[in-house]
Amino acid sequence: MRSIAVVGASLAGLSAARALRGQGFDGRLTLIGTERHRPYDRPPLSKDFLAGRMSEADLALETDDEDLGAAWRLGVTATGLDPRDRGVLLGDGTTVRADGIVIATGATARRLPGSDGLDGVHTLRSLDDARALRADLVPGRSLVVIGAGFIGAEVASTARELGLDVTVVETAPAPFAGSLGAEMGAVVASLHGDHGVRLICGVGVRALTGTGRVNGVLLDDDRVLPADVVLVGIGARPNVEWLGGSGLQLANGVLCDAGGATGVPGVVAVGDCAAWFDPAVGQHHRVEHWTGALQRPAAAAVTLLSGGMTVPEPPRPPYFWSDQYGTKIQFVGHARPGDTITVEEGDVADRSFLAVYRRDDRPVAVLSMNQVRLFTRWRRQIDAVTTR
Repeated sequence: MRSIAVVGASLAGLSAARALRGQGFDGRLTLIGTERHRPYDRPPLSKDFLAGRMSEADLALETDDEDLGAAWRLGVTATGLDPRDRGVLLGDGTTVRADGIVIATGATARRLPGSDGLDGVHTLRSLDDARALRADLVPGRSLVVIGAGFIGAEVASTARELGLDVTVVETAPAPFAGSLGAEMGAVVASLHGDHGVRLICGVGVRALTGTGRVNGVLLDDDRVLPADVVLVGIGARPNVEWLGGSGLQLANGVLCDAGGATGVPGVVAVGDCAAWFDPAVGQHHRVEHWTGALQRPAAAAVTLLSGGMTVPEPPRPPYFWSDQYGTKIQFVGHARPGDTITVEEGDVADRSFLAVYRRDDRPVAVLSMNQVRLFTRWRRQIDAVTTR
């Protein structure tokens, strides 16, 4: 394999390029990215960057002396993949052909229907999104966050710190129930009330109001929430439309095996657009977390360079963290309904505790709030149980 194209130039794509070089690939390497920015770190966009504590330069993922010996094609979008000659068709009319392809095109924030054309309505996925939202977070304004996931919760926390009046609206009966379970999801969500943020659950959004600029959010129960600014945080869809007709299996992402291999030889997928098969849960699923984009590309590089002949290390269980209202929240593993949850350390009421999820008396996940050192020890246990 003398040439590899990495389609996607964010953390997953950069991690793949680093892994390929680290594993001895010395051929032609091309990185293709829709954004004109060099790779940057996304988690601070909803926290320190949004609050003004971090500059754009601080977000850079590359070191000053780093040289991957790669050709960078930034500001151009991939529009198709020809599996016959592994040609990546680009929006500028050119084609990049390579012996191997790494798909790392990420995901796009879902928008609220009918919100196009209204100023003051934001999603948060990119640096440009964060720039626009930061300019709108003026102290004294009212912000409505639609969707109480971790991005929405972090923006609510940051906006409250900046002096805005904040309301969070969640369609589900309880936030975070899908990832943490209803019981612990409610505990994490209680941080909003602790800090004067209004949380409305179990009701959907019918429409946004305003002419030219948003001025309110109309709920399904006919309530209208005043809103100078709206953040839509209702999830993301994988960027895989460009792969139609490529022969790849697409189902909420590019379907891959446990090492990142797709159904097309010489093509692997990583990051938010990739649905890897996870033996721990017995199904394909996407891991939309920073650590997945950092770690899994190394396994995909093994798969690609060996032609699938070398079995990489099994993926570590999903891990994510969130900083909200000065509280460090960490979670690792796979939680399911019916898991037994026990608080092993601390007190839920104090918002400082560690809880272990067990299934058939076996630990399968761990959640902590402000218990970083203890969580680190438990995370090693979860990694060992899941990957052995």
